[in-house]
Amino acid sequence: MNIFITGATGFIGSALVNALLAQNHNVTALTRSISNARKRLSERVQLIDSLEELADFNKFDAIINLAGEPIFDRRWTEAQKARLTDSRLKITQKLTALINASSSPPHTFISGSATGYYGNSGEREQDETAPPADNFTAHLCRQWEQAAQQARTRVCLVRTGLVFSPSGGALAAILPLYRFGLGGKLGDGKQYWAWIALDDMVNGILFLLNNSQCSGAFNFVAPNPVPNTEFNRTLGEVLHRPCFAAVPAWLLKLILGERAELLLDSQNIHPSKLLAQGFSFQFKELKPTLEAMLKH
Repeated sequence: MNIFITGATGFIGSALVNALLAQNHNVTALTRSISNARKRLSERVQLIDSLEELADFNKFDAIINLAGEPIFDRRWTEAQKARLTDSRLKITQKLTALINASSSPPHTFISGSATGYYGNSGEREQDETAPPADNFTAHLCRQWEQAAQQARTRVCLVRTGLVFSPSGGALAAILPLYRFGLGGKLGDGKQYWAWIALDDMVNGILFLLNNSQCSGAFNFVAPNPVPNTEFNRTLGEVLHRPCFAAVPAWLLKLILGERAELLLDSQNIHPSKLLAQGFSFQFKELKPTLEAMLKH
């Protein structure tokens, strides 16, 4: 297939590009800096730095949209919230317009979203039928999804949880603390963390790409979310390190501001639609997942 992708140099995007190339797909990536992207991506990837170079998407079979300002990097001031929203909506709206301008449009549009759509759900299990919450991340995800759904083709929305890999994302960020014995629970530790291994994340996107019966929103989370206390204990066991530290919720909120909800909101989320469509997770349980990732 001829595939167009945004966010190709990101944590998830770069792993996905490698998987697409391994399957002999032709990949074109949108990037803000061709010189920087060339250092990170295979020479087999064609690069463009502006959608203005394209009048339509007639030559592409599928579009994968993973672009967006990193959500955790900066305090959520009103200006930063606007940047987070604009970086997702504007690119998605442009991609949708190019799909709709095509006389022979791509058969598939896979577009990013996040489990922030559900907000804080406590212990209640949520699947794709649950309504959106009423907070910033939920409003952001809802607008993002609505922009993608304007495309006149098959649309799949990827509601991503915490993506685990030792090479990037949330797990890589906290590993140094745990290796120094400074790991510990966050807040009361009762909040569920909806997580997914990077390999399952990539394979799940490939699954949507190749299965034309799949459409709508899909929760990209492993079937077994865990409370933060269990995550903390399990990671400590796998690393053979103590994990008795604790960061109270008030301190997280003081340091991170509104962003603290990404760590404190409870998300007992289930990948019902992926499982119903026959996707098989390689990593279902937390402990064997961490052991496989950190065995070296």
